[in-house]
Amino acid sequence: MKVMGTDNRLVTRLWAVRHGEPNEAIRGRCYGRLDAGLSDTGRMQLEQVACALATTDIAAIYASPRARTRESAEIIARHHQCPVQIREQLREIDFGDFEGLAYDEIARRYPAEYQLWMERPTDVQFPNGESFHTMQRRVLRVAKELAHKHAGETIAIVTHGGVNRILLAEALGIPDANLFRIGQGYGARNLIQHIDGYPSVELMNHVPDPR
Repeated sequence: MKVMGTDNRLVTRLWAVRHGEPNEAIRGRCYGRLDAGLSDTGRMQLEQVACALATTDIAAIYASPRARTRESAEIIARHHQCPVQIREQLREIDFGDFEGLAYDEIARRYPAEYQLWMERPTDVQFPNGESFHTMQRRVLRVAKELAHKHAGETIAIVTHGGVNRILLAEALGIPDANLFRIGQGYGARNLIQHIDGYPSVELMNHVPDPR
């Protein structure tokens, strides 16, 4: 159902949800394309998110192809009459040769790249992986496509911290260099509302209560 504001302007809402805590296989390591499902805590986090969104009229649910996001999206989808649709462009950044390594190991093996990553994270090109700007282009492209497809509706995307930061920074007009000033905990909910295409961030980094 399309939503119109009180002044007949078209309202499109995007719930951007970060996946829950991943299982121990990748915790403490650099992971982007590296795949792992949710921990028990991660599932509980997404159950809280699903309950919070249960009464929201969601027209479509999209997810990154990674196991941790697919599993998170399926938990939300149990409360809605729409299947989870996978979009490759919503995946986390590919860290290339850093994937699966502990951070002290990266610092030892790739000291120059690691230092640049720590100091200017949006400027680094990961060895045999992606750069931030490559990721940013694909994320904003698919976000624009989905906003156009679902104009006047509410949709949810279940994805990664990096993806959500890109979407929030774009909506808020935050420079790339300040991207990591935006917090994104596991299971974070963010609501971006577009009124006739003009973005407004209504909720940011709303994380599940710890249990």
